[in-house]
Amino acid sequence: MRRAAKILTWVALSAFTVAFVYPFIWLLSASFKPRGEVFDNRIIPETFTLENYIRVWHEAPLGLWMANTLLVTVLAAVAVTITSAMVAWGFAYFRFPGRNALFGVVLATMMLPGAVTMIPVFLIWNSLGMVGTLTPLWAQNLFGSAFYIFLLRQFFMGLPREPFEAAKIDGANNWKIFLRIALPLCKPAVVVTLLFEFQAAWTDLMRPLIYLRDSSTFTVPRGLKALLDQFGFGGEWHWEIVMTASVITTIPMIILFFLGQKHFVRGIATTGSKG
Repeated sequence: MRRAAKILTWVALSAFTVAFVYPFIWLLSASFKPRGEVFDNRIIPETFTLENYIRVWHEAPLGLWMANTLLVTVLAAVAVTITSAMVAWGFAYFRFPGRNALFGVVLATMMLPGAVTMIPVFLIWNSLGMVGTLTPLWAQNLFGSAFYIFLLRQFFMGLPREPFEAAKIDGANNWKIFLRIALPLCKPAVVVTLLFEFQAAWTDLMRPLIYLRDSSTFTVPRGLKALLDQFGFGGEWHWEIVMTASVITTIPMIILFFLGQKHFVRGIATTGSKG
């Protein structure tokens, strides 16, 4: 019975794996096909070609778009991680009147739809003269994120207070305790925050559509939208170009996940048990 259950478990996991991996395998296969064979649903291309990968670099400034996206994602991930960790540490370590009520207000902001603040935020950036630049895509993260504050606070609350009190007796101030003790102990949660925000910023399309005007400032998602508009003329879509660009821009996220998967899995597994 145990062997049968184990076999069934492996079969079920294999089926789920295939279901989740198949779309990317199909996308990868389509990127090596000529236009007429993109939707033939063959995993192994009947006509294998590298022309799409050569052409896509000539049709669009893909390297520039990826550089813009990398700049935005790094700044956004670092900014939101640092600021969210600072706020989360304040809620977890310091005890002051109204702490729980104030934390509840922070969590309540998660229920506010982004569409509600979209126009006011745009007006603020427009008054600052930042529309058309990359700044609005990452600078908003300087104010933290309610979700990441909650995630990091739960991890901080699971840490024993004794090392912090001992450090304070030895003369360490609150900043040293936070930077040298608390953050290193919460490395899995910090890595999870970085990965989550990196993925969110890398795939974000809404804000680039709102703020970016010139193709030299486009990010990858905005550039892919431009490719769809460019190669959709005459009622005949050039899907092979779009598929190839999608593969090129997806690979960095896959590499990033595999590099950080140990911390990612550990952070997800332990965060829920903290506090």
